[in-house]
Amino acid sequence: MNINFFFEVLIGGLLSGVMYALVALGFVLIYKASGVFNFAQGAMVFFAALTCVSIVNRFGLSLWLAVPITMAVMVVLGLAIERLVLRPLVNQPEITLFMATIGLAFFIEGLAQMLWGAQVQRLDLGIEDVPIESLMERFNIVVSRFDLTAAGICAVLVAALAFFFSKTKIGRALRAVADDHQAALAVGIPLQHIWAIVWAVAGFVALVAGMLWGARNGVQFSLTFIALKALPVLILGGFTSVPGAIVGGLIIGASEKLAEVYIGPMVGGGIEGWFPYVLALLFLLVRPEGLFGERIIRRI
Repeated sequence: MNINFFFEVLIGGLLSGVMYALVALGFVLIYKASGVFNFAQGAMVFFAALTCVSIVNRFGLSLWLAVPITMAVMVVLGLAIERLVLRPLVNQPEITLFMATIGLAFFIEGLAQMLWGAQVQRLDLGIEDVPIESLMERFNIVVSRFDLTAAGICAVLVAALAFFFSKTKIGRALRAVADDHQAALAVGIPLQHIWAIVWAVAGFVALVAGMLWGARNGVQFSLTFIALKALPVLILGGFTSVPGAIVGGLIIGASEKLAEVYIGPMVGGGIEGWFPYVLALLFLLVRPEGLFGERIIRRI
């Protein structure tokens, strides 16, 4: 086995895994605060990317102006979702909230295409997708400059959000809300304000993820399926853990690339698309709550 090629595949998988972790983080934030699995997160990623690139192409604005405008749009969208969808369904069964986010996903997808069209659009972030020459010359390893830069952006954002929600007053309030809504209300934590902040942050996360994945694969409807890619990450890491989203993303990213290269030829290829789900299914049999999830003990 060529050790340089192995590390090349592994590094590429880890870089993709950081981007998966960012998408998964949007799920984790909302689930921690409200107990809702936001099936519309993928649609929010698509809406953010399509809005940003359409502002650039239609109105002739620079990307540096389009990004803050889109950020404001996504924050407003997140706040509107919390106010119009989540808040009226407080204390409803979890399945009701889940079905509401499914309907919300279709609504956001349709709204994005109604406003900006359904054609594939190119998003240029000014980052070249070329190999890093120094790594090629010194280690004979091909690593994309775009993948490394995108992973670095995601890593900084994930670290900043992890610090924000673990060390700040709002973060402590979020953990209290996640543990017990009624107890949080009893000690004076404004539950609806916390939800609004989390949905606004989720909109911002969707913008960053949408721009990076849109620049890599083109801004198109398939961006909505990124949410499905985050499911194995959440299963491995735990639905309520920010560190779990990071570790789960790295595991899924690395394992799918290695499986495609080393196991794919034995089974005819195409393993990258379904291997993460098989891995997640096997993991469910061993530790259903995830690596960083809390064990649930019920009296019988």
